[in-house]
Amino acid sequence: MTDLPLAVLDLVPVSAGDTPNDALRNTVDLARRAEEFGYRRYWFAEHHLNPGLLGVSPAVAIALVAGATSTIRLGSAGVQSGHRTPLSVVEEFGLIDALHPGRLDLGIGRSPGRPAPTNGEARNGAPTAGAPTAGTAPASGPALVSAAAAAYQASLGGADHSTDQRAANGLLIPRRFDFSTLLGSPRLGVTLSLLQQPGAYTPEYADQVDDVLALLRDTYHTADGQARAGAALEVWILGASGGSSASVAGSRGLRFAASYHHSPSTVLDAVDGYRAAFAPSAGLTAPYVSVSADVVVGEDDASAARLAAGYGLWVRSIRGGAGAIPFPAPEEAAAHTWSDADRELVADRVATQLVGSPSTVADRLEQLAAATGADELAVTTITHRHADRVRSYELLATEWARRRG
Repeated sequence: MTDLPLAVLDLVPVSAGDTPNDALRNTVDLARRAEEFGYRRYWFAEHHLNPGLLGVSPAVAIALVAGATSTIRLGSAGVQSGHRTPLSVVEEFGLIDALHPGRLDLGIGRSPGRPAPTNGEARNGAPTAGAPTAGTAPASGPALVSAAAAAYQASLGGADHSTDQRAANGLLIPRRFDFSTLLGSPRLGVTLSLLQQPGAYTPEYADQVDDVLALLRDTYHTADGQARAGAALEVWILGASGGSSASVAGSRGLRFAASYHHSPSTVLDAVDGYRAAFAPSAGLTAPYVSVSADVVVGEDDASAARLAAGYGLWVRSIRGGAGAIPFPAPEEAAAHTWSDADRELVADRVATQLVGSPSTVADRLEQLAAATGADELAVTTITHRHADRVRSYELLATEWARRRG
């Protein structure tokens, strides 16, 4: 196989028994070590109100590690667009780029948010002919959650298979998980209410991306003049399926990051949808895809399985609507009594986590790359002990370099 770079996706996890201070120090240390190991990128996700994750602001996390590294690219995977404005995103990343030029990747993801009213206002605040009359209240509380969840679910698109499948080369494509319960959880309602200003709504995703690109290129115009916030960022679009994110990325000629770790059932839909929509741009003449995977590497298959033992409990807390718990120790995981319903809740994620010796995991990553046609792979690894997490990335990098010797 030709050169296939590896990247790190960091959720800034907190392990059971650790403090936020421990988790942040671990992130800075892992970024330094990932640079030493030869990883191309170090990306941060954005999650909110999760006891076991501190990745609440990619821009802040990037700023924390930028000064501790010098060559590895840093980025977001991704900024949640549902509660942010394009200007705030561009200006935040522009500030970091001013101090660390040429190293930043701006990954933009879709996230649930209060949908705009169907007869709402046009962009830049100009009212349309069908603008709502005075006294029209925006969705809030349960109505906000219901509207946001419905809009988000409808945008995913792609196949809706109900049984496990295999790609042509044998890669497991599990049956599609039903996100409706998770999207309608009370926790999501609290999160949306806290993240969005009262009365604010989320514009169409394509419009938000177009505004980001215009601001970066200094081509954003309003009736009152031109807004300038340009920065030399590499823009990526994140997508979980073959829906709107894939089509936006392709039609704008942007790089695309698909997720096998978060939504393994729709990863092929995502990359196929992106490539089908791709149109060359000034910055990219051919499709370019990164695919993420959950990975734990140990000295051998048995030790890796022990290190990964807490993963099922961790996913269960997310899928159950409580948010990610601090990552359990292997002993805690071993003592847990599982119900059939709980096993079913996490089955697709546990089955698609790549766990084993360096050789075992590298084989499965190459299988993933071949099935998706990935140009890069992004690896996310969580273990209870920080030393085991660092060692996992080191073992994988060593094996990957050996194969490409």
